[in-house]
Amino acid sequence: MNDSNDDSQVLIVTSASPQSALFIEYVSEKTKCSVTGLEPGSPKVAQTLRDYSLALFDASSLDERDIGHVQQAVADGAKTVFAGFNIPNEDEALRLLDVLYLQGIFYKTDQLDLLCKGILCLLNGDFWMSRHLMTRLVRLYRQQRTNTYRPACGLTQRELEILAMLGSGETNMNIAKQLFISEHTVKSHLYNIFRKIEVKNRTQAINWAKDHLGAPPPQVMWRRRRAEARAV
Repeated sequence: MNDSNDDSQVLIVTSASPQSALFIEYVSEKTKCSVTGLEPGSPKVAQTLRDYSLALFDASSLDERDIGHVQQAVADGAKTVFAGFNIPNEDEALRLLDVLYLQGIFYKTDQLDLLCKGILCLLNGDFWMSRHLMTRLVRLYRQQRTNTYRPACGLTQRELEILAMLGSGETNMNIAKQLFISEHTVKSHLYNIFRKIEVKNRTQAINWAKDHLGAPPPQVMWRRRRAEARAV
């Protein structure tokens, strides 16, 4: 682990209060990192999110807009590491892991020293989760892999493919490029998908796919790997 973290930029997204100010100061002192605090839903979160080495979100005040910012940052290939703190229990941790790309999980009961140790671990490129939580994640993954990715609710194969790409974090532009279709056509497909599975937005569609469909078709994962290889 690095002895100096002076170049590491840490963002803590939490409600402003005297306690949170002391918390930010403590983390900065213990980790030797530059730490910035922003309120949930602040426009600055979206504007500066990619500038930080680590973004730490307070689960007790998590804003839906911030979830969207994280999902978009991941889709755009941001190098920022994401983590959540003040998480009440393991079930809530699993729920957050389902909608956010978190590498670190910190519970309400975690001591500050342990949290700072976890931050340094995350900045070093490792994950920070309990062994029991990791075990549950592995079991969920294996369960999903045993399912078949099957048509449902009258979705066409093309719609299933786009839905799978949506779940992989692809933007409309990336989906259009990989399928050699226009963005307008992608939007039309998404409109039909939302109508058929009775959801209102991308996040709900992704959650529906995770609940009702198994692993994505191989061609979807292949296209994603090919796109990532081109980006290197």
